[in-house]
Amino acid sequence: MQQIYLDYNATTPVAPSVVEAMQPFLSGHYGNPSSNHSLGRAAAEAIEDSRAKVASLLGCDREEIVFTSGGTESNNFALKGIMLRGLLGNVSRKSRPPHLVISAIEHPAVSQPAKLLEQLGCEVTVVGCDEHGTVSPFDVEAALQPNTRLVSIMHANNEIGTVQPIRQIAERCHREGVLVHTDASQSAGKIPTTVDDLDVDLLTIAGHKFYGPKGVGALFVREGVELEPLLHGAGHEQGLRAGTENTPYIVGIAQAANLVGKSLDDSHLKMSELRDWLQERLIESIPGLHVNGANAARLPNTLSVSFPHVSGHELLARIPEICCSTSSACHSDGVSGSATLAAMGASPGQMAGKVRLSVGWYTSTEEIERASSVLIGAWESMVG
Repeated sequence: MQQIYLDYNATTPVAPSVVEAMQPFLSGHYGNPSSNHSLGRAAAEAIEDSRAKVASLLGCDREEIVFTSGGTESNNFALKGIMLRGLLGNVSRKSRPPHLVISAIEHPAVSQPAKLLEQLGCEVTVVGCDEHGTVSPFDVEAALQPNTRLVSIMHANNEIGTVQPIRQIAERCHREGVLVHTDASQSAGKIPTTVDDLDVDLLTIAGHKFYGPKGVGALFVREGVELEPLLHGAGHEQGLRAGTENTPYIVGIAQAANLVGKSLDDSHLKMSELRDWLQERLIESIPGLHVNGANAARLPNTLSVSFPHVSGHELLARIPEICCSTSSACHSDGVSGSATLAAMGASPGQMAGKVRLSVGWYTSTEEIERASSVLIGAWESMVG
């Protein structure tokens, strides 16, 4: 049985040229980049070259890139770095504690740190979204307070692919002197994520979401933004992230960033055509199929549908040849309810029947044809 991989939002295969770029730093060039000898200098130079490549993808200066272990660490660093600095500056509690604004559709790597910060004394406001999964800039603006230090709204939702109006949100926040962070883990490499166009102060990316290795990411920190380090120790990463740099993986994410940056337009067209073809096939054959976020701006590769009258989890159990998901890969049990659909006001049936299908570079038209037939057949067998 040949499997069809339609779970690119969970993770992507590592591109061959990424593996090739990493290989020398797993063997011959093994020096510690902080060491002042030839092997150490070779590693340090590779890291700085990699920093420039990642900066090119995001349209920023390389000094504004901090390498991390992935999207989760970058998000934690952004939120805790800003908010803990606010708490530490208010140890006497003479003024109101710092205030954070997030949305109801955030990845757990944002919503869970926000809960911890609230337990530590920060104020947190969660803004909702409309029925299409879009966060309103006006709702974010209405949530701002005199003590608001940070707004964190994801660039694109990992479950349904809706792209948020980050620039409009940022413009309103900046008028009030509030910093803006966006989690671009899902959007980087699929749509433009240049920091000036988005007008953000902090931005998260994760290498394994765009054909790089797992275990490496980056946080863009705009010049002048001050963060409390998440990891304390020696002065690595400009004193912002202690720990010996993971040279091979940093080289890997940089090569991946270089690849996706060069192919952005072509891959956008290919993925949107495949996604739309799959969507049309399913709609034509399954009465009552609901496309989640259909009327909003979406990532070109993401299709979230709710199959009527069936459980999405049970549907996928019948077709192990298709690799896709019913929810975010962060819900390890695979059956957890969708916070995103709940925020959108989805019905219990829509939530139960949800399946996320995401295509990528290596998806073929033949796979889409076969996947649609298998999905339709499985649904018909359950309701027939």
